[in-house]
Amino acid sequence: MNNYEIADNFSLLSKLMDIHGENSFKSKSYSILAFNIERLSGEIAEMDDAELFSIRGIGESTGKKIRELQATGKLPQLEELIAGTPPGILDMLQIKGMGPKKIGTVWSELGIESLGELEYACNENRLVALKGFGAKTQETILQNIVYFKQNQGFYLWSEVEVIGKTLAEQLGKVHPANHFFLTGDIRRQNETVEFIEMVTDLGKDVLSKMFSGNPEVKVEEVAIDAEGLPDAVPYISSVVQIHVPNYPRYRFYFTDKQHIFNALFSTTGSAEFIAAFSQSYKLPEAAASEEAIFTTNKLAVVPPMQRETAGILAKAGQGSLTDFIKPSDIRGIIHSHSTWSDGMHTIEQMAKAAKAQGLQYLVLSDHSQSAGYAGGLKPERIAAQHQEIDALNAKLAPFKIFKSIESDILNDGKLDYNEQILNTFDLVIASVHSNLKMTEEKAMERVLAAVCNPYTTILGHPTGRLLLSRKGYPLDHKKIIDTCAEHNVVIEINAHPRRLDIDWRWIEYALEKGVLLSVNPDAHSVDGYKDTYYGVMVAQKGGLTAQSNLSSFTLQQFEEFLSAQRKKRA
Repeated sequence: MNNYEIADNFSLLSKLMDIHGENSFKSKSYSILAFNIERLSGEIAEMDDAELFSIRGIGESTGKKIRELQATGKLPQLEELIAGTPPGILDMLQIKGMGPKKIGTVWSELGIESLGELEYACNENRLVALKGFGAKTQETILQNIVYFKQNQGFYLWSEVEVIGKTLAEQLGKVHPANHFFLTGDIRRQNETVEFIEMVTDLGKDVLSKMFSGNPEVKVEEVAIDAEGLPDAVPYISSVVQIHVPNYPRYRFYFTDKQHIFNALFSTTGSAEFIAAFSQSYKLPEAAASEEAIFTTNKLAVVPPMQRETAGILAKAGQGSLTDFIKPSDIRGIIHSHSTWSDGMHTIEQMAKAAKAQGLQYLVLSDHSQSAGYAGGLKPERIAAQHQEIDALNAKLAPFKIFKSIESDILNDGKLDYNEQILNTFDLVIASVHSNLKMTEEKAMERVLAAVCNPYTTILGHPTGRLLLSRKGYPLDHKKIIDTCAEHNVVIEINAHPRRLDIDWRWIEYALEKGVLLSVNPDAHSVDGYKDTYYGVMVAQKGGLTAQSNLSSFTLQQFEEFLSAQRKKRA
């Protein structure tokens, strides 16, 4: 172990002590020790004990810790602190601007334990009010998180979609006689993506040369039989992966013009979908289009985003595929926050922006009183907010703002206000925001109690997951959906690209049970409305239709829905 490695261990020990709020004097002494070790002219590994113990600032006590570290590769005190620290906290240390004390603050004050949670909190404007932060610091941290994530393995689909489309367009302009089709996970609109995958009939050497001009770019060929695409092998000559610094990784599948659509089809579908197709159907020798692959097999055309399961092929064989929801089907913004809690814009600003986009209504759902970190509304503030909404409705008619609240689901499953206050809202979105580390038994007990509450209109982001950051609490989805069906509770598809919760894989079951879903942006600013697009994209994978999506209801339909909900309370 060289001096720098030894110093790194003591430096990490110092930082973790600060994060955990331990003795600041000892923490500082370890930081100074690490600094001094790095400046030593000789390697500690070559020193005997007498020489090491005589160095100023080390001494016998610390010297023995260094010897133990050299012998075992571990510092017991450091190992103990690491064991008591969520892994995501250590990740935060890699973010410029997030020193140990700031990490300790967001951990203790906001319960943030991962980079994804930190990014989400920045986007929700939650760091501004913390001691030692502020708007400028929050923006800097957010930018540094984005930079750090660009060097990680997976990306949110929302982060790579534009990059992939732009690359395909640019390549097409340079080589107009060739095809460049996005494929794989990015074409299926999967929530997270490891590679931006593309099928092309451009020569491998030509494309590789375009990228390899930069010495930092790594171009490598990978084995096609190791990619889970056995049906693509006859049409694909080679696969090249390209690593561009600070960008997602690219994967190109090369074929000839004659088989471009065969290759596109075979690389788009999931392994399950392709295997099921191969068992019952045949690819044409040289398909003229992807649509021809389906029609020659007497199948309805399965859109790319739905090519996930064998079940969709069975439906395609029956010709029973329905029109799925589109971004243009959204009629109103449900689930939004204003400056009354942790939003960045006023109610009027939020409403005017929605109206300007051609939407018919806005459901304002600021946080409830238990969400102190988000400026949750106390009862007296609710009354004042409702007065403002009444005045704005008179001013903005026929556009309408509905009075809602995102009520915390408390530990015992109760909502955050008494019935008298809950009755003042047009609708209630019930969500879990605290104490997320629950067993399935506890999570089910808590969420089911909220679903059974007659004042619950919508179950918000049902699992509390943050993609690439936390899985969310465990739920028996079938039981949750069954109970929502029984109590006429809508299930949210939270459209924030880091949530996309409920998972699209449960949409089909919810539709079978007659449950309404609702694509909601959970917008904390006017700019947040655009997240509705990502919710719609993932909802398409589950086969959601506009008829089964609450936020696609017209204003009149929405008011009729609320009228029926009020009868439920009686």
